[in-house]
Amino acid sequence: MSACRQRVTLITLGVDDLDRAREFYRKWGWQPHPQSQDSVVFYQMNGAVLGLFGRAELAKDQGRPDAVLGTGAMTLAQNCPDNAQTDAVFQAAIDAGAKCLKRPESVFWGGYSGYFADPDGHVWEIATNPFWPLDDDGGLTLPEASD
Repeated sequence: MSACRQRVTLITLGVDDLDRAREFYRKWGWQPHPQSQDSVVFYQMNGAVLGLFGRAELAKDQGRPDAVLGTGAMTLAQNCPDNAQTDAVFQAAIDAGAKCLKRPESVFWGGYSGYFADPDGHVWEIATNPFWPLDDDGGLTLPEASD
């Protein structure tokens, strides 16, 4: 096995107000992992972990304490098995305090998706992709290319 496998095991989002961010994700239905601390919140995902960490503390931890960390230049995505669940997950985020960027709709590539920003501006896409079936536990493995 190569030491440089294609994987992401931890995604850390820099947030301005950790308590506000924790509350948003709680209202959205996410449960913090017991290893969370006062300065960092962890959420066990399907094979990876999402962390929330103060933005200034994250810049310092990265070795660039004077950096201004931005948001919105990348998208986190959650795929759902059907449009009804996409709508429900999206609406739960809006109800929890997310800002609607684009309500779910049919899109050019043949799926159905919408975008919202969490209270710190991190962009999430909630989507149904009929070309990428999900495992029973919601995991995604890209199908082999067809000839």
